[in-house]
Amino acid sequence: MTLSGWKVGSIKVKSGYTPAPSGQSAGTPAAAAAARNPASDRQRLTEIHAATQAQDFPRAAALAEAALKDGIAHPMVLNLAALKAEQEGRFEDALVILRHAVEIAPDDLGARNAMGLVLTRLERYRDALAAFEGVIALAPDFAGAHCARGASLEALGRLKEAEAAYNHALELEPENLGATQGLANLLSRRGAHADARPLAEAVLEAQPNFPDAVMVLAAADAAEGHGERAQRRLELLNADQRLTPHQRALVQGQLGDVLDAQDLPAEAFQAYAACNMGLWRAYAPVHGQGISALDFARAMIAEVEAIPADAWTSSPARPADGPKAHVFLLGFPRSGTTLLEQVLASHPEVEALEERETLLDTQRAFQMQPSDVARLATATEAELEPLRAAYWAKVRAEGAEPAGKVFVDKHPLHTFRLPLILKLFPDAKILFARRDPRDVVLSCYRRRFAMSGSAYQLLTLPGAAGYYDAAMTLAARLAPAMDPRTLVVRHESLVADFDTVAGEVCDFLGLPWTDALRNFADKARDRAVATPSGAQLSRGLSAEGVGAWRRYREPLAAVLPTLAPWVAEYGYEAE
Repeated sequence: MTLSGWKVGSIKVKSGYTPAPSGQSAGTPAAAAAARNPASDRQRLTEIHAATQAQDFPRAAALAEAALKDGIAHPMVLNLAALKAEQEGRFEDALVILRHAVEIAPDDLGARNAMGLVLTRLERYRDALAAFEGVIALAPDFAGAHCARGASLEALGRLKEAEAAYNHALELEPENLGATQGLANLLSRRGAHADARPLAEAVLEAQPNFPDAVMVLAAADAAEGHGERAQRRLELLNADQRLTPHQRALVQGQLGDVLDAQDLPAEAFQAYAACNMGLWRAYAPVHGQGISALDFARAMIAEVEAIPADAWTSSPARPADGPKAHVFLLGFPRSGTTLLEQVLASHPEVEALEERETLLDTQRAFQMQPSDVARLATATEAELEPLRAAYWAKVRAEGAEPAGKVFVDKHPLHTFRLPLILKLFPDAKILFARRDPRDVVLSCYRRRFAMSGSAYQLLTLPGAAGYYDAAMTLAARLAPAMDPRTLVVRHESLVADFDTVAGEVCDFLGLPWTDALRNFADKARDRAVATPSGAQLSRGLSAEGVGAWRRYREPLAAVLPTLAPWVAEYGYEAE
């Protein structure tokens, strides 16, 4: 929920109403005017405007919706009708109305900004970002649009850009609470709790019990060793009836973390389960329909099993302006990919990109259906070369400059894209992050990810264990083509003997050793890591998650048989 949505009290709305010339209804094409009663339309618009001025928004919205149904397409009518649809949770309807408003009044800032906010509620953050940038192009000094742009960038994982947007909003409007809270969120995510605290307190002074601010303070309390105080904050927030289901789920997830830190695993697991079930229900209309990511993966594996290993080869020419070496960093979420990427990003000869959808064009061409993988296996160079070019264009569009560097494309879920990687980039090296499967699945279940079809699988323990099993099965099926150019990096070994393992990685990639690798925590703070590992990485190496599954042995019992073959295969102790 936004600050304006959380606030109790009057809401300022600019109607944008201007009386229409005699003989023509406002917002209605001249050709249609003869079919209407212009005087009646003007009277209805005047009534709507008066209700808006009196801040009687329910009446104004009801009048506007009725006027819209009767064909009065004035920007004020459209904005208020969209507001009513949004308040009723009909976000797609609101979006349609607002797009119409922008079509008939392209310079209407209210409609453009509202469209961006609705797109945000629909979690269509790239579209929302474009909408807010359109507002800023028309009104460069509108602090609210800069703040909303920052929130979209934050949701997209572009945290440094989000920070700049929030700061610019505060330069324009020092009292902007949205931007203040946005900066507090970013600081908290990177573990800078002392800096985040006063910002969150300032927000709470103006907006008591605002969820994001309470959660930032609870994180600060927990980091400072005041777990019981953090627990009380979150329990009081959870009792607030104004919370949306999504907000309540996130509060319960953070409460689980606080309880876990107090060595209360049973209570923590209850909180995690409440969080995940809340998210599971909230996202069921989008991600709970049709073929799941897990079912898709299993069907694709069945296709891969019928394809000869030598099909995953090709011999493209290396681009003239390409990297010194091309590396894909894969594994599974919470398997140590972020730590390894941050270590490598500290090397001056490395250019690393964190979890961007660089293979999207190739996925659209050869991974829309499980059976598409068979076409990929027989694809010609004429089909593949444009997709390689699209990949490198996407890499550069995301801000990476790979030329002359060892370029690391890190995305743990690209394990499911291994057929694409092997076919398109036969010269690329692969770093495969490995961690005890039981710790991986537990950590996936406990962490809150940006929602997607894949993340939806992680909301239940059977889903998380099944998805892990599918990823490792696919990697095993492709081992004949993958292994000669792959180095497996065991997370526990990297934590226990950093210099040795990091040195092996450097040797594999043709990089000289540098002591800068040991200072990856400083780099992580500077780069603003977008994954759930961000705050932990800012503290440096930690073995706190090693063997964490043992404390949750009882709730994990149902999925341990699924993971047991991989535990044995990878040499972890069976307990």
